[in-house]
Amino acid sequence: MPITILAPRPSRAANGPSDNASSSDSDSDSNGGADLDGDLPMTTTKPKPKTHPSKHTPSSFEIVTPGETITSDPQWMRGHGTYLPPSTTTIISSVAGTVTRTNKLLSVRPLRARYTPEVGDLIVGRIVEVQAKRWRVDVGSTQLAALPLSAINLPGGILRKRTETDELQIRSFFAEGDLLVAEVQQLFGDGGAVLHTRSLKYGKLRNGVFVAVSGVGGGGGVVRSRRQVWTMDVANGGGQVDVVLGVNGYVWISKHVETAAEAEKGATTTTGITNIEESVSATMYSSQNDRIEVETMREIARLRGVVTALVENGLRVDEDMVVRGYHEAVEMAMVSAEGSDDIYLGGERGQRLAAVLTGV
Repeated sequence: MPITILAPRPSRAANGPSDNASSSDSDSDSNGGADLDGDLPMTTTKPKPKTHPSKHTPSSFEIVTPGETITSDPQWMRGHGTYLPPSTTTIISSVAGTVTRTNKLLSVRPLRARYTPEVGDLIVGRIVEVQAKRWRVDVGSTQLAALPLSAINLPGGILRKRTETDELQIRSFFAEGDLLVAEVQQLFGDGGAVLHTRSLKYGKLRNGVFVAVSGVGGGGGVVRSRRQVWTMDVANGGGQVDVVLGVNGYVWISKHVETAAEAEKGATTTTGITNIEESVSATMYSSQNDRIEVETMREIARLRGVVTALVENGLRVDEDMVVRGYHEAVEMAMVSAEGSDDIYLGGERGQRLAAVLTGV
């Protein structure tokens, strides 16, 4: 049953004396007037049906509720978040959200929704279950994703078929509670996702802080962009920090650790490709965090504050907004009494940061 939101009615005190007189006259005429005992006349009024402004010309970014008619014009096609009753051309909303219009396609973007995986998405997940030949991963979706043992890199860069020995050692690679960055490889028919970590830029996450943000898919959340992972130089002697923006709304901010490939570029001696793979894989599945300097931890906390401020103020979270927001946060801290130690970006300060980024 659709939910109807009616506009508030003006009070009787706001009406003029002529309105009161006419209403009282009409009431007394239709009901024979009030009796001597002081009983008020009983009147029955029918609420006016709500006329939705988008029933003929749907407008974008208009909030609708489940069961509400969006349009009955047959020229429009229904998209996600809508449905068509049998033998009709009326498009009705199935979720609470905003109407979006793409050419002649109408869809409703939910106000709050869980992550819907797509092939090629870079996500951050948490291991919640270890099975015989795979891991179950929480990616913020309606169901857990699967990471098969055959979809990871074995230590030493070995490319071979997985054996029973590997299955017995499966918990030495990923255990319950471990965080990882992976890519969606394929989707099941029921919407479940299959992940892989075959690239050296994927794998277990260490030396950082985890942030879960809401508003997935734009309008105050992580959006799909050209680059989801990058390394940036931070201020106040913090060195370099890695930022991973998972499309599923999970964010990882950590200290940058120089890999063997990067060390080989700056070294005078050459190292074989096999030795590089072995040195990388030796620490790939380690759960021991490295030592993090106080300056680096402070800037990691400042970046976390920038991400949460963007989400709280309904702004998108991508590389451009995070980098600009960080530099603005550093300048805001310089004029405060605490100086560089001031990392608070909530409330009014977060609103000021958002206003600067949007140019309002």
